[in-house]
Amino acid sequence: MKIVLLDDEKLALNYLEHQLQKIANIEIVGKFIDPQAFIDFILEHEADVVFLDIHLPEINGIELAERILESKPKLNVVFCTAYDGYAIKAFELNALDYLMKPVGGERLAITMQRIQERLEAAAGLAVQTDPLPAKARTIQMKMFQQVMIESEPNHFTPLRWRTSKAQELFLYLLHNRGHLVRKSVLAELLWPEYDPNKAYSQLYTTIYHIRKTLEPFHDRFQLTNAADGYLLQLEHIQLDAEEWETLIQKQRPVSEDTIAEYERMMGLYIGDYLEEYEYLWAENERFRLRMLWIRTMFQMAEWYAAHDQQEKAVEKYQEVCNRHPQVEEAHYALMKAYAAMDSHLMVHRQYRMLTAILKEEMNVAPSPVISEWYQKWSQENKE
Repeated sequence: MKIVLLDDEKLALNYLEHQLQKIANIEIVGKFIDPQAFIDFILEHEADVVFLDIHLPEINGIELAERILESKPKLNVVFCTAYDGYAIKAFELNALDYLMKPVGGERLAITMQRIQERLEAAAGLAVQTDPLPAKARTIQMKMFQQVMIESEPNHFTPLRWRTSKAQELFLYLLHNRGHLVRKSVLAELLWPEYDPNKAYSQLYTTIYHIRKTLEPFHDRFQLTNAADGYLLQLEHIQLDAEEWETLIQKQRPVSEDTIAEYERMMGLYIGDYLEEYEYLWAENERFRLRMLWIRTMFQMAEWYAAHDQQEKAVEKYQEVCNRHPQVEEAHYALMKAYAAMDSHLMVHRQYRMLTAILKEEMNVAPSPVISEWYQKWSQENKE
């Protein structure tokens, strides 16, 4: 096991070296006081593990780790600290390896055993057939309703995150894929209650875990540290929301020739964009795609109604009402469709349902246009 050490205190560096030399089957290939010299070395040489002091001059040890992991994602990092209870709490929360100075022999042995097991597991995986060989094929990823990724052909599983913050950070970067997202924006978004130093420490730790989670997908997720932010780019990954919108926008108007394709495309929309995640930053995109879905459903329903397929039209309007009961236009369209089918009871029922929904959700009455239509229709169809 090849190890590199970095600590700006020479006494602590020598002590850690002394403790490590008591452990068999390791080789210390470099030890540094200067962070830049450490960076230059680690990027040019092979190593299995690095031990990093957290408090370094001019740079935070966690930020330094994030930088080198971008180029060496399989490198194992162990943080060392003489104090800073916050850092310990953060590392325990995120399950990172850490050691308190002065490093005790028993605690060090536990850490080294953990790393040895990790290296052996990685070596075992390397000789197995990779179920997702890098860039062998395009895999699908679902963004509608719940985020799922294709782990094998036509089989989808959720990504497993260590923390809810790691999940939200990844989804925010995915939401802004192809665009640089500043670290200051991420820190304020996810850790607004922390002072900047603590927020940035959490950010670097969380980025570390995101990289680890994405390792099985090789270069399909390219997360780079650019300037003062992060850039996530996708290769050979097809997002269902992106694919669905492209299909809808490219499709010809609804007609006898295209209605079957519209039915197929609308079947891809299994729920709203990131529906199961209550992220305010996703609401604009969620609303935009929802409006596109509703508009397309209306177009299909209107085509069915114009071609004497009222039951099909009713199905489309009903689906809009079921998913988004506050869309008055869908209730109104249903009422008129039921009226055309002489289903008087259903017209009354739909109007009462709309009235109750609006009263409960927003404490308002149906729009004057709908109320006037209903009153007029009721007068003309008294029984």
